[in-house]
Amino acid sequence: MRHHTLSLTAIIFDFDGTLAELNIDFPLMRKRIRNLIAGYDIPTDNIEDLFALEMIDAGKALIERAYPGEGYRFVDRAYDLIRHIEIEGARNGVLFNGIEELLRDLRTRKIKTGIVTRNCIEAVKGLFPNIDRYCDIVITRESTTKVKPHPEQLLIALRALATDAASAAMVGDHPMDISVGKDVGTYTIGVLSGYAHEEMLRDAGADIILDHAAQIRDLIEDHSAVLERKGENHV
Repeated sequence: MRHHTLSLTAIIFDFDGTLAELNIDFPLMRKRIRNLIAGYDIPTDNIEDLFALEMIDAGKALIERAYPGEGYRFVDRAYDLIRHIEIEGARNGVLFNGIEELLRDLRTRKIKTGIVTRNCIEAVKGLFPNIDRYCDIVITRESTTKVKPHPEQLLIALRALATDAASAAMVGDHPMDISVGKDVGTYTIGVLSGYAHEEMLRDAGADIILDHAAQIRDLIEDHSAVLERKGENHV
């Protein structure tokens, strides 16, 4: 299906499943967090279906209620646990084909780029050491206490790029990437290279769904050309 050309000043990407495959063992991660919580004699039946970061938040609340002061120690242990699993996954991970070329092309076209990810910075840079040469801003979970699907992480990226949401796109492989883009007001692009299948992304409200992020090169209009036309219109 042919898509219309997009005129954007910035594109914000998710990382794992969108630009790269980190090979993170998420079931193992959640299992170890559950075991950590269970070590406090706290039942985990009601939280075992949560994502890892949300499970940590829920575990902290339960542990703090039962053992005041222990919740914060639990969080430190849990984040150290998942950080090691992410870093190990990154060692065996791979950047998807065409991503470096995509990011170079966007920079040439004067389109700002950013990454918003729930991963830790060590995992991101472990897989993509020179990421700062390709992207203008990288917002990992260390940058905020409110990660996706909360809008704050994406808003931080947009502020850092001095870009308004209406002229930006959020790109991701998960429905939460689409929902956070919708909440903030960006254009949303779903990709089928990671977590979700097409129906999931469509149900989340994705404006466009692509097989992989590298195809974005064929959709966007050169921003330098847009700026040039604007200048011509004001002569």
